[in-house]
Amino acid sequence: MNRTVFLFSFAAALASAQTPQTPQTPLTRLQSNIERITKSVNADWGIYIKCLETGEEIAINADRQMDTMSVIKIPLMVEAFRQIEAGKFRLEDRVELKDADKRPGTGIIRSLDPGVALTIKDLLTLMIIVSDNTATDLMFGKVGGIEPVTALMDSYGMKTIRATGTADTWFKAIRAAPDAASFHREGKTPFGLSSPRDMGRLLEKLERGEAVGKTASEQMLQMMRGQVYSSRLPKYVTGFRVPHKTGDFLPYIANDVGVLESANRRIVVSIFTAHHYGIGPNLEDAIGRVVEQVADYFNYR
Repeated sequence: MNRTVFLFSFAAALASAQTPQTPQTPLTRLQSNIERITKSVNADWGIYIKCLETGEEIAINADRQMDTMSVIKIPLMVEAFRQIEAGKFRLEDRVELKDADKRPGTGIIRSLDPGVALTIKDLLTLMIIVSDNTATDLMFGKVGGIEPVTALMDSYGMKTIRATGTADTWFKAIRAAPDAASFHREGKTPFGLSSPRDMGRLLEKLERGEAVGKTASEQMLQMMRGQVYSSRLPKYVTGFRVPHKTGDFLPYIANDVGVLESANRRIVVSIFTAHHYGIGPNLEDAIGRVVEQVADYFNYR
């Protein structure tokens, strides 16, 4: 390198070093912290965060349609309340349990004796707080299948939210698969579909009292506040109530969506994951750490 070229390169490097860097805003710093956490776990991530009071948003692969797993039970609950509002049935109505109604996986109803009569409110509550699969399929039967759920989401403009099948359909499909990892990789039988953004928009409608109506929205949020699974969204959070709903197919999928509620702030948090082949609790912990960053940011703000 001749002396002229060297001096020119040195001057250019010096000028570049002296150029002031654009400072990060607090929100972009929060997003950077979240991205750092997601990169520590080898998985596909979809994240949507919105503060309803300030309008601040973070969207990371937020428009990608992903497998909801049991998060689809929120749209099912909303459709049930819509039909209740329309007078098709009541929360107090009872459904008698039969042996044929019982589904494997999460829940407690499958452990009950046939003949027990559960109210619609019982079924919806158990479907949400312990993700009861038997309650889920009984509610799909009550509302008329998967089509009314998808139709309601279409009417809300949430085109990525799709009820794709019952719990029974999903369990039959995985039993027929060669193994769980292959079943997940193929992705032919999702339990439900949504983008993180659309599910976040549905949560926003609930918080604003616009999902079916104000009374119904509050009843649904109250059910979600009773969620018993706390290893993700609420894990490291203090100072907020957290109505939320999980969706599981560990170690491949760990989803959680909900709202951080305080006296002054409501922050929608919608987190979906997929294609994780490591240790399930590590993925759950990463979700908890992401939400910890969100809670700390808005507590400070």
